[in-house]
Amino acid sequence: MQNVVNVQQAEAWNGWEGELWASNAERYDGMLDDFNAALFAAAQIDRAHRVLDVGCGTGRTTRLAAGQATRGRAVGVDISAPMVARARADSADIPNIEFVQADAQVHPFPEAGFDVAISRGGVMFFADLVAGFSNIRRALRPDGRLAFISPAAPDPDGDYARATAALGEFMKKPSPASLGMMSMVDPVRIDEVLDSAGFRDIAVEKVEADQNLGENADDAAEFVCSLAPVQFNLRHLDKSTVDRLRAELSSGLQPHETAQGVRVGGTVWLASATC
Repeated sequence: MQNVVNVQQAEAWNGWEGELWASNAERYDGMLDDFNAALFAAAQIDRAHRVLDVGCGTGRTTRLAAGQATRGRAVGVDISAPMVARARADSADIPNIEFVQADAQVHPFPEAGFDVAISRGGVMFFADLVAGFSNIRRALRPDGRLAFISPAAPDPDGDYARATAALGEFMKKPSPASLGMMSMVDPVRIDEVLDSAGFRDIAVEKVEADQNLGENADDAAEFVCSLAPVQFNLRHLDKSTVDRLRAELSSGLQPHETAQGVRVGGTVWLASATC
C-alpha cells in the first residue's frame, strides 16, 4: 500500500483491531445493517452506475452496491489489509466488484471515475477531513452523488448507554482504531467539511435504527465485551471483574431481547451531497 498519510489509522486497522473486525464480520454487519436502507435510498444508485465505497471494511455495502449497479461496477476501498482480504473472499463470485487496499484520503482514484460514492461509517477517520472529501469529490463525475453515515454523539440517556451502564466507569479512552470516530458527530461540522471540499446540495438528517447485538442477552454481552474499544479499556482488569461486568451487561441487555435477537436503538447522521 502506497501513499499513506493516515499512518496511525493504517497501523491500527492493520493490527489486532482490523483482524478482530475481519474475523467477526457477520456480527458487525448485524449491528449496522438496519441503517443500509436509508444509506442506499440517499445514494440513488442506478443499474449502470460506477460506485465507490469508502472505508468498505469487509465489503457488505460494496456487495449491496454491486447488486444495484448490475450493469456498472462497485469498488470498495479500505486501509485495512485483513478487512480487504475478507471482503475479497466473501465476494469472489460477484463479477462487477473490486476491492483496493488504500488510504482514500490520498489514493489516486481516476478523476471523474465514479457516479456515486458511499460510506457506512468509514469517512470520519480521515486525518484531514476536507482533504479526504476533496479527493472523493475529484473521483466523482460532475453532478455525481455522495451519501454516507457517521455516528451521532452518544446519548447518555439512550437505550445503549443504559443497557451498558456497567461499563461506564471503565471506558476511559478510545482504542487506537476508534480515534477520530467522533470527528463528525456535529451536523454543522459535516456541512462545513463538505462545503469546504466543494460539494453542494448538502443535506444532513438524523436516522434511527435498531442494532442487533446478539441472539440473546448473554450472547450480546459477550459481543459487547469483544468490541475493540471495550477490550482495550478492560484489558488490564482481572478475570473476576470482567466476568462480573459481563453478567451486569447481560442483565442490562435482557429488556432488549426479541424474537429477532437483542435489538438496541442507535442513531447516526445521514449526509448526502452532489458535486
